[in-house]
Amino acid sequence: MAYKSILTIVTDPQAQAAQIDAAVALARAEDAHLELFSLGIDRTQTGYYYAGATGFVYQEMIEQAQRDVAEVEAALRQRMAAEDIRWSCEAAVAQLGAMSGLIALRARFADLVVQMKPYAKGQPGECEAIVEAAMFEGGAPLLVVPETGLQAIPGQRVVIAWNQSVEALNAVHAALPILKRAAMVNIAVIDPPQHGPERSDPAGLLSQWLSRHGVRAEVSVLAKTMPRISDILARHLRDTDADLLVMGAYGHSRFREAILGGATRNTLEATERPVFMAH
Repeated sequence: MAYKSILTIVTDPQAQAAQIDAAVALARAEDAHLELFSLGIDRTQTGYYYAGATGFVYQEMIEQAQRDVAEVEAALRQRMAAEDIRWSCEAAVAQLGAMSGLIALRARFADLVVQMKPYAKGQPGECEAIVEAAMFEGGAPLLVVPETGLQAIPGQRVVIAWNQSVEALNAVHAALPILKRAAMVNIAVIDPPQHGPERSDPAGLLSQWLSRHGVRAEVSVLAKTMPRISDILARHLRDTDADLLVMGAYGHSRFREAILGGATRNTLEATERPVFMAH
């Protein structure tokens, strides 16, 4: 499989400039069609207005969202006018609490979704909801881009975060086109369980499966010497000079990760490298 349909969802072209540049570069590298989806957010908060004002406020907020998305679409079309790739641009307005279905519909028919990391400074507040809707409701793999954007097309030196979970396996399946082109693939296993099914050969079955696809991978078994998994992964990425992390997303519930933290949220908050995720 190749990535022939790439989607990026934009609510603020200026804040998401690195995301747009990354999506364009990937579409060119993959010879893919890039779909830019301009999303206007109706931020109406039902129940926060005095009696009799609700209808007026609804109309005003919808019209403002329509004006905003028209500006976003115009900016994207201007940005893309000189590009030599296949692209399309569409726009829609959705309420903040109801945009998941709209995003999911687009993401289901994309091979890859490219978004900025949702916790980056200056990013629109709905970025986290967009990332989660694309993964959970849309079932699409995501390439999450750091604030610095892509210095080069990632995937020459790849680390796979492996914990035997369904989410991690789905991420590896979705990343297979990248892994097959990589010069180095390292499978990182952190503190494997002593009584698990892979206790005698951590990541052995994954490594064997990858080899049948022409991917030569080495396995690194890492001790949990730091409190957070994300910190261990970040250190390993630096040690291996990797340019991409492949990982399963949200093995715990999103609510738990939002309140208590978790490997997915912590990695996205701190990462300085692109992260390829799937759920």
